[in-house]
Amino acid sequence: MTSLIEARGIHTYYGASHILHGVDLALAPGETLGLMGRNGMGKSTLLKSILGLVRPRSGTVRVKGADMTRSAPHRIALAGVAYVPEGRGIFPNLSVHENLVMAARAGARGQRDWTLERVLAAFPRLRERIGHGGGQLSGGEQQMLTIGRALLTNPDVLILDEATEGLAPLVSREIWRIVREIKASGIATIIVDKNFRAVTAIADRAMILVKGSVVFEGPSERLRGDPSIRERYLGV
Repeated sequence: MTSLIEARGIHTYYGASHILHGVDLALAPGETLGLMGRNGMGKSTLLKSILGLVRPRSGTVRVKGADMTRSAPHRIALAGVAYVPEGRGIFPNLSVHENLVMAARAGARGQRDWTLERVLAAFPRLRERIGHGGGQLSGGEQQMLTIGRALLTNPDVLILDEATEGLAPLVSREIWRIVREIKASGIATIIVDKNFRAVTAIADRAMILVKGSVVFEGPSERLRGDPSIRERYLGV
């Protein structure tokens, strides 16, 4: 089966700083991958290298078998990859409704599984605040808005960077509920988050980065069952 995303031998630099050291990553259709590691280990850089936001110095990135290594980010997005960035990136001067509908389109295969009505059903808080400005929302509501906006592109892959960072526990639980619904809908997902238990409860497979290199890759069950790996590389 062709991977939806396949990154091979990724070496990425920021100036003279060598951040990623030959990283491989593959994501199958419908699969959920938990990407973990302490701060500054290269997780966000790997995501940005896949998305075309940062250009690897060497290695290849394929989306659905097509070489996208040198492609602009919008080409990768149109191929069916949606991104929920750390920091959210909503438009504060637009309403919730405007933030959502500006992104709405059919997916790369012509699918329209996620409509505005389905997103509002999944995020009741957004329905209640449909006319509010994006800048009037709480951090958790802004995260819901960003995820909802990504879903309205009807992606085949959803990438979530720091899915619940800085959110209150009750709001975090709501985000994880939504992530489970996304997984059940068949969208392949890459999740970065510091909540080891929440990530491995949802992810089929886990990957840990240390100083830009993969030190663990395997089923989530294996990571949950091996405290020595967790303590050494995640401190949990």
